[in-house]
Amino acid sequence: MGGGSRALSLSSLCATTLAAAARAPAPFLAPAHRALLPLRLAAAMSSSSSSSQAPAAPAASGDAAAPAPSASNAIDFLTLCYRLKTTKRAGWVKRGVQAPESVADHMYRMGVMALVAADLPGVDRDRCVKMAIVHDIAEAIVGDITPSDNVPKEEKSRMEKEALDHMCELLGGGPRAQEIRELWMEYENNASLEAKVVKDFDKIEMILQALEYEKEQGRDLEEFFQSTAGVQ
Repeated sequence: MGGGSRALSLSSLCATTLAAAARAPAPFLAPAHRALLPLRLAAAMSSSSSSSQAPAAPAASGDAAAPAPSASNAIDFLTLCYRLKTTKRAGWVKRGVQAPESVADHMYRMGVMALVAADLPGVDRDRCVKMAIVHDIAEAIVGDITPSDNVPKEEKSRMEKEALDHMCELLGGGPRAQEIRELWMEYENNASLEAKVVKDFDKIEMILQALEYEKEQGRDLEEFFQSTAGVQ
């Protein structure tokens, strides 16, 4: 497949999928102020959670708002998520790509794809954004397992599910953790229109990245284009 036809194919795939499918920066924390980080994080999470919801009627007796994760749980969880920023996408590493993207890089651009996608009948775009930024989250523990690793699909799914359960427990096992688990399982099982759309974004992001590496580094990454052919 030539560069021109690839670009046309990618453009067509993007068009088809997209059409069919203030807080100020915190100042640097000096050592003396780092102990305040849990309190600041707790306040930020509480503010974000309450401001994103419409005012509700007073809760009936015995009812309670869903609790946000504790600051300690959130910090532990986010510290583990840091590995997504340092874990390189294994397919590029194995093909000798220089300075390959991380798992977090991949998920971020997928999230942007979902954000700018056209509204589709029956598809919750906000859910697609959330799903995009958690669909590979288990790789913070298991790493990026590729077909060339020869790990059976069932075993890969088991390993990632076990990792996800650990991360959700680390987050405190509350409603936020449950949401992450549900989003991940929905994607893993291809169980909704949103999951199908996000899986398309996963393929589009990969071949877009392959095209960029070919242009930047003069590499032949044809196999990545071919790997998406006929994949549903």
